[in-house]
Formats: sequence, structure tokens, C-alpha cells
Amino acid sequence: MREIDVQEITQAVRDLCIQANKCLPDGLCRLIRQARDAEEQELPRAIMGDIADNLDAAEKLDIPICQDTGMAVVFAEVGRDVHLSGPFEEAIHEGVRRGYTEGLLRCSVVRDPLRRINTGDNTPAVIHTRIVEGDHVKLTVAPKGFGSENMSAIRMFTPAASESDIVEYVVHVMQEAGSNPCPPVVLGVGIGGDFEQCALLAKTALCRDTQMRNPDLFYARLEERILTRLNALEIGPQGFGGRTTALCVNIEAAPTHIAGLPVAVNVGCHVTRHASKII
Repeated sequence: MREIDVQEITQAVRDLCIQANKCLPDGLCRLIRQARDAEEQELPRAIMGDIADNLDAAEKLDIPICQDTGMAVVFAEVGRDVHLSGPFEEAIHEGVRRGYTEGLLRCSVVRDPLRRINTGDNTPAVIHTRIVEGDHVKLTVAPKGFGSENMSAIRMFTPAASESDIVEYVVHVMQEAGSNPCPPVVLGVGIGGDFEQCALLAKTALCRDTQMRNPDLFYARLEERILTRLNALEIGPQGFGGRTTALCVNIEAAPTHIAGLPVAVNVGCHVTRHASKII
């Protein structure tokens, strides 16, 4: 049994909050620069150039990539051979508090959805914990801005729905979103499970490396099919037209009930952030 002091959890979450908000994953940065080079029209090419320049400026000036530094979503994989020295979730919330206040990140969380008083430190975080094999803890912090989150959707299809029905639904979600989620977007699509698992699959999909396709060839092909359809919409960078409406589509699937076929679409803007650390 390995002992881990929860202060290590707090420090890691603090650092990941800051890191994720200032540095996009390498694969996503590459997609943005490739999209800039692929745009043929002057305006969308210029906009993609500005987006790429913004990444460089954030790194040079040591500031967040986007002014909406998001609601902190924390995925924790805890090894079953780990003993934590104190309260685990409290340690995560404290890490978020320190990350956002010490990192001078915008605090956007209200304590109650209807009585909207800002908590002042971006807590509480949204926490998803899994028990896994081993003696380590893996933490992934995925700050989620709500310009894109608000465009997300879920639909409970019947089993009669076809693959084409699902493609049309995902495309419809993006058509309805238009320029609101600051395209080009990254889409996380969850298929299967039940109502809440489907949404979690979609959120998890946003944390997959954009260079990695689904290991199941069936779903990998479906990812590419949806991506092609999305870019044919020509919503383009920031909604001004062009070839790049979406940078990537990641699908995660799970077993479901014989009477259902849930599909969730979690929309991420071009600043789809996440950073991980193993303790």
C-alpha cells in the first residue's frame, strides 16, 4: 500500500489548473496551425492566423489563452493500492481554489444556479473519480468554458435510429450552434450508456488526444465521417465562413439498454483545454 499525502493532490491540481489554461495540448496546437495553412480564403485564413498567434502570445506573456478560464472539471483515477492521508475531494477543491486565485485566473462559478453569487475562487470543481489498478493517482484537469458548453446537447434515440440518424443529429447540433461556441470546435460525442453516462462519455471524449482516433475502426470511421460533414457546413473560423468548422471529433461508446440509444454532444471551442499528471 502506497501512502500519498493529499497535499500532493492539492499542489498538482493547482498547477494543472494554471497549466491547462495557459498551454493547449500539442496535438490541438498542431491542428490549429494546420487549419490556418489549409484555409484558402483570406478572411478565415487571417482569423486562424490570429488564433495561432494568440497561442504564441499566451505562452510568451504567461497569460491564459482565453478570458473564460472555465469551470474546473477534474478526472481522478485512484489506484486501489493507494492510501490517501486525508480528505480527497476537499484536497481537489483546495487545489482549484489556489490555482485560480494564485494563478490570477477568472473565477466564474456561482454557488447556487438560481441565487447567483460568485464563490470568488472558482470552487467547487466538478469531480469524476474512478478506482483503478495500481499504486498511483492520475489527475486530469479540464477547464470548461461555457460559450461552448452552452451549445452542447443530448438526445435519447430509440434503437431504431441508424448511424446516419446519429450523424445528422451531431451535424444539426453544430448548425444550431453556429458561431456561438467560437469555432473551429472540438466535439466530444458520447454514444450509449444511460442519460448521465452518455454525457460523461462526451466530456471524456474531449480529453482524448486529438491526434488519436477511436481504437475501434467502426467508430474511427464515424469520427471522420462526422468531421467531414461538419466542415462542409462552412461555418468556418469564428463563424465567418471557410473550410474549418471543426478541428476534431472524438467518439466514446458504451453498452446500453436494449430499449435505448442515448447520444450526447459536448461542444468544445478551439480552446479545448486539459492537462494531466500522475502522482
